[in-house]
Amino acid sequence: MYTYDKYDQKIVDDRVKQFRDQTNRYLAGELTEDEYRPLRLQNGVYIQRYAPMLRIAVPYGLLSSKQLRKLANIARNYDKGYAHVSTRQNIQFNWCELESIPDILAELATVQMHAIQTSGNCIRNTTTDQFAGVTRDEAIDPRPWCEIIRQWSTLHPEFHHLPRKFKIAVNGAKQDRAIIEVHDIGLEVVRQNNELGFKVYVGGGLGRTPIIGSLINEFLPWQHLLTYLEAIIRVYNRYGRRDNKYKARIKILVKALTPEVFAKKVADEWVHSKNGPMTLTETEVNRIHANFIAPNYKQLTDIDFSDIEQQYPGFARWRKQNTQAHKQPGYVAVTLSLKATATPPGDISDKQLDAVADLADQYSFGEVRTTHQQNMVLADIEQAKLFELWQKLKELNFATPNIGLLTNIISCPGGDFCSLANAKSIPVAESIQRRFDDLDYLFDIGELDLNISGCMNACSHHHIGHIGILGVDKKGEEFYQVSLGGNTGYHTVLGNVLGPSFAQEDVADVIEKIIQFYLNNRHADERFIDTYQRMGMEPFKEHVYANN
Repeated sequence: MYTYDKYDQKIVDDRVKQFRDQTNRYLAGELTEDEYRPLRLQNGVYIQRYAPMLRIAVPYGLLSSKQLRKLANIARNYDKGYAHVSTRQNIQFNWCELESIPDILAELATVQMHAIQTSGNCIRNTTTDQFAGVTRDEAIDPRPWCEIIRQWSTLHPEFHHLPRKFKIAVNGAKQDRAIIEVHDIGLEVVRQNNELGFKVYVGGGLGRTPIIGSLINEFLPWQHLLTYLEAIIRVYNRYGRRDNKYKARIKILVKALTPEVFAKKVADEWVHSKNGPMTLTETEVNRIHANFIAPNYKQLTDIDFSDIEQQYPGFARWRKQNTQAHKQPGYVAVTLSLKATATPPGDISDKQLDAVADLADQYSFGEVRTTHQQNMVLADIEQAKLFELWQKLKELNFATPNIGLLTNIISCPGGDFCSLANAKSIPVAESIQRRFDDLDYLFDIGELDLNISGCMNACSHHHIGHIGILGVDKKGEEFYQVSLGGNTGYHTVLGNVLGPSFAQEDVADVIEKIIQFYLNNRHADERFIDTYQRMGMEPFKEHVYANN
């Protein structure tokens, strides 16, 4: 992973001093709320329903065990004993006291972490595939390119006050696990005629106006990555609306202009910077790549788990769902499920954070990854130690074998914490988890994504869940709208609304009706999304509303 040099460290240390002074002046009444608000947002501090929330940057989801232990310590000493993994792979604390946040940031700086640009109208954390660098279906490791973008975008003076927040994702595998088509800019790292470059998508996003991004450049040579990104964001900065925040995202601009016209404006802007000082060189790219060299793997061969899986069917289930094939023979990547029933999706306690750090040191070269699906990954596990690791994960409540299944729910904190939310998400997630807690039933249902958002901002990506649930407010009462047919990966699809919304106590029943209809009508080996795409919305709708 990338290690700070003296310049990186000085930037972060100076920012802590600056924010401490700003916060002290605000608490002393020397700064007004309006004056302080942009300053706290630039440092990841939101004022939520009950307390300030601090969002900490986790570049492309990569954490060291040392950083995990620091997060555990902060959860113990400054929060209520737990942290939350966000859908941008960041870490959030929901119960901080404002007076303590400068101290928290100072502690984070000692382990090369910060909260800069985790909020506000700037370029946010660049995200990627949680299995980057290790998965067998990967063509190119996207992490060095994420780091190049991070260094370029952090504190970029021209892009501190964009019309709205701006999100970039990079993917380098055959399967798009970074959901690049619903980002402001999505980059697919590719090779063409032995030359490395990028497919460039723009104008994707979810929220109240969900739009799939448009491909505006089939192949951008790697040397021009930053100059081209800069041209895109300059066009957005110039033409993006600032009079209406709901119309300010780049997706609205691209749609209004049309992707073709937007691409032409980018090309015209690019003329001024192409081949200029920001053109990447092999020396610079190699400098960044040096931080992402493969760990010291042993020369191993893959293991046949047949005998042990026959003896331990629970292990077999877990291995099937929660592990990912590794490009290095004899190794495997393991997803730690943060979705045990009755646990708010993405929440992890201080003791669990410490335990994950210990496991990372013992089994995975001291590194951990966060995922946009609100789980964690140990990416480099020797297969020979997999059974031993599974036993430890069971003790820590991380071994729920539900990755890719219905109870691996993506859920925002919703009305329990978020001041923007119209409805609660966590109780709905728990009611569904309890309804589908039978593992045999869960495995029979098979692959299924279910995402729950507490408001139109769609932090939990309900538009692209096979089943999406959106909390809505109707005259002060909470209701839940269900959508079907969303799908991720290259050629992402947005779901369609099933029909009138439901009361909270009815949501689990509705999901069960949908699932039962699928089970009664699926073809052999057909996934939920396949059945939906074959049959369409209408028969599902008729079944769900038949008795209403």
